[in-house]
Amino acid sequence: MARKAKAEGMLEEVRRLLATPSLQKEGVTVEDWDKALLVGRDNLRIIIFDADVTDPDGVEKLVERAGLIGIGFLAITEAPERIASSYDADSRFMGILCRPVGPKCLGIALRNIFRSLALEKGQIEAQQDLKESLEELKELHQIGIALSAERNIDKLLGLIVERARYITRSDAGSLYIIEEGEGNQPRWMRFKIAQNDSLNISFSEFTLPIDKKSISGFVAATGETLNINDAYLISPDTEYKHNKSFDERNGYRSKSMLTVPMKNRTGEIIGVLQLMNRKRRRDARLVPAERVEEEVISYSPTAVNLVESLASQAAVSLENALLYDEIQTLFDSFVRASVTAIESRDPTTHGHSNRVAILTVGLAEAVDRSDEPQWRNVKFSSEDLREIEYAGLLHDFGKIGVREEVLVKAKKLYSWDWELVKARFDFIKRTLEKEHLQRKLDFILKYGHEKALKEFEKIDRLFTAEAESLKEDIGIIEASNLPTVLPVGGFERLKDISQKLFTSIDGSKTPYLTDKEVYNLSLPKGSLNESERLEIESHVTHTFQYLQKIPWGKTFKDVPTIAFAHHEKLNGKGYPRRLAAHEIPLQSRMMTISDIFDALTASDRPYKKAVPTQRALDILNMEVKEGMLDNNLYRLFLDAKIYEKTAQKTTP
Repeated sequence: MARKAKAEGMLEEVRRLLATPSLQKEGVTVEDWDKALLVGRDNLRIIIFDADVTDPDGVEKLVERAGLIGIGFLAITEAPERIASSYDADSRFMGILCRPVGPKCLGIALRNIFRSLALEKGQIEAQQDLKESLEELKELHQIGIALSAERNIDKLLGLIVERARYITRSDAGSLYIIEEGEGNQPRWMRFKIAQNDSLNISFSEFTLPIDKKSISGFVAATGETLNINDAYLISPDTEYKHNKSFDERNGYRSKSMLTVPMKNRTGEIIGVLQLMNRKRRRDARLVPAERVEEEVISYSPTAVNLVESLASQAAVSLENALLYDEIQTLFDSFVRASVTAIESRDPTTHGHSNRVAILTVGLAEAVDRSDEPQWRNVKFSSEDLREIEYAGLLHDFGKIGVREEVLVKAKKLYSWDWELVKARFDFIKRTLEKEHLQRKLDFILKYGHEKALKEFEKIDRLFTAEAESLKEDIGIIEASNLPTVLPVGGFERLKDISQKLFTSIDGSKTPYLTDKEVYNLSLPKGSLNESERLEIESHVTHTFQYLQKIPWGKTFKDVPTIAFAHHEKLNGKGYPRRLAAHEIPLQSRMMTISDIFDALTASDRPYKKAVPTQRALDILNMEVKEGMLDNNLYRLFLDAKIYEKTAQKTTP
């Protein structure tokens, strides 16, 4: 009881001293606090206790209970030397006063402790501010890296809004881009993207005029940043107004709003970034709308500076992405125009290059997705797939350097050679008819009419046999003139036909077929002879030489190499370089399968009929077994049904 009374007496004594005019000038407040006094000033607190009554454990409990920045301790005692050795004041600011305590000593002690507390608090706050600033700068740096790396415009716009919302704890955000008007039309803003943590609704694009009537239009027109504390309390004297229709439709409440222009390197405004409803807590949801008042705060000057910096970085990244997209579009158009140029020389192959690109990219995507051991470490990025697409589109570009008559040769004989053969056989037929009639006339003149009539039947039978033989010969020649997909034989009759002779106009004996015609008609596969085949095969080299002259850059540098090897075979019997299997790029192996499949299944061409899909797959399988094609890729082509990507165009 004595200890309690002593403590209470001390507290009353201190309370009385604090009420004196000299200490009242210090502007302190006093309140009881757990058998001690809590003296406050400027958000700082000092706990005054009787050290002769409160033991060290009791002080530790006071420290634990306080546990706050800006709390100090003042011990009052009759034995200061004992107190100094009994209390560890390393973590708190502690003063020691001897009883009796006078107002002057108490005032000095309080001022010293308050000063120390203020310094400590200031230092901690400065460290905290520095830490937050460093984190913000680090975040801004990371955002800059992310923005500069993103080439997809839609993803970039989403990333800009997302990161701006994150660093400011904004509930919502949207972005507008400035578009040039066509002709004499003025520029306008296009609403491109919106994000909202509290509402799960879809947004669609729309356009707005660049004028000062709307908040975003004002910023786009003037280039000024608008930091609005409450969008519902905008002064009626301002030029801009907040449109409440979105809030009314969705039960939302727009309050704090930060709208920043996005300026490129030259200061031109290319977009507007708008953030809304900065939150105290990042994970807070602002529905119902009444929660806005307790959760939403204004955008601080620091937040404004951060967003302006981010908007500046975002503008540069967006401009680069737009420029990259423009270049990409231009480059893509150039590639496709080149394909049009190729196919204009042979309209019957229209669409082949595009289909080969589709099939090859599809097979590459299947490889990328596959969990099979041989493909587990093979990955294709979007740039890799675009490179494969370009190689597929341009794989036949070198055909532009091949003679057109060779390129479009439909049958084994050129059309003019075939017309010459037909004219020759017409001449032979007419010669037989003439000889037949001459034979009859000669017989009449020699033996008379009556006797000749008896022999005409024999003469007619001979002519009919000769005419039938001639018809059979031309039929064989016509059939032999048709190219085949797979090798065939049975051309021996052509040699027999070439041994037959007829009398030409000049009286010389001429064979039915020339050696060159027999050679071409006897081709076991296709419509091209050896020299023509070599000329066609040269298109691959022409392709490589042409593509090498294009500055593809680092991203697409392998386009020429991929296209160059699309006719190589794993057994080393491909062309033009007869590469070994390990020398053929994987992308080229995929293209080879796609190229052969489309060549087989493409719609009817003058020199061949379309092959049904299953038959084409069987032919591919035959080439796999012969060691020409990659078995693993063929199996994936089959299992993933890559061939169906162009199936509507391959049904004969």
